[in-house]
Amino acid sequence: MQTFSLLKPYKPAEFAAVTKELDRDAQQLAAQAGKPLASKETTTVAGMKIRAYLYGTTRIGFVLVDKLEYQLLCRLGSGGSDPDGACALLFSSFSLT
Repeated sequence: MQTFSLLKPYKPAEFAAVTKELDRDAQQLAAQAGKPLASKETTTVAGMKIRAYLYGTTRIGFVLVDKLEYQLLCRLGSGGSDPDGACALLFSSFSLT
């Protein structure tokens, strides 16, 4: 997990607009990795709506809270599988406390 500062506070009411920006960012990350963006989804982590993406063997989720962006990043097994459940555990166990 990595944490980055946002220029201005995130407000959950802005989720639709932020989604478009995150989708563009994820597309760029996938392109830099030389992989197609295989999936993008809105899901819930720590009780908050987030965006999550899959490209190659990478799963990444962006959790936005006030002026912080948390990036949940994990590597899947070959074929995009999560054989030991580590990626699922990262997303399900993330907490702000």
